[in-house]
Amino acid sequence: MQSAMFLALQHNCSPMEKSTAHCQSREEKKGKMKKTLIKDWKSKLSYFLQNSSNSTSAKANKKGQQKSCFRPSPEEAQLWSEAFDELLASKYGLAAFRAFLRSEFCEENIDFWLACEDFKKIKSPQKLTAKAKKIYNDFIEKEAPKEINIDFQTKNAIAQNLNDVTHVCFSAAQKRVYSLMENNAYPRFLESEFYQELCRKSPVRESQAT
Repeated sequence: MQSAMFLALQHNCSPMEKSTAHCQSREEKKGKMKKTLIKDWKSKLSYFLQNSSNSTSAKANKKGQQKSCFRPSPEEAQLWSEAFDELLASKYGLAAFRAFLRSEFCEENIDFWLACEDFKKIKSPQKLTAKAKKIYNDFIEKEAPKEINIDFQTKNAIAQNLNDVTHVCFSAAQKRVYSLMENNAYPRFLESEFYQELCRKSPVRESQAT
């Protein structure tokens, strides 16, 4: 008898009760999605860091040195929000931002920017020319595998510069891509769940601080 009454009450619950139950269900779903998103971010970041670490280790072993990359403290991660350059200067921050760009299908922007940074460090004229052609083929020419979004005039100027390669061949395009990342992708990265999670202090750290 009591169970029948309970079922009747449950069946005839008020709209407010139904709304509350619905809201709780939505919150649970949002919580699960949030955990899945952060887990996915961590997985992507681990992949990029592993690849970066492997290439760095190979170079370091030749010099008899070993480098490693550690998860930043919340304080270090918070520095990335002060300036875009702070983020790019951090090995972990750069890997995190690259993973973020890949999730937005625009990883070519950071790849092009990094390629330009390496290009400016080359001293050999022969290597400079070869690198310039590779950057052009990878990022600039029409239907390039990692074609970046720049205007026709800039593309045309780069094509002309390949006739007489200098360290400033890609300067205009690099500035445009940098500005694009700083004004669009960077703010979205700072608002992402993954970045917010990096900035949070764990309960253990908070208790130690107090």
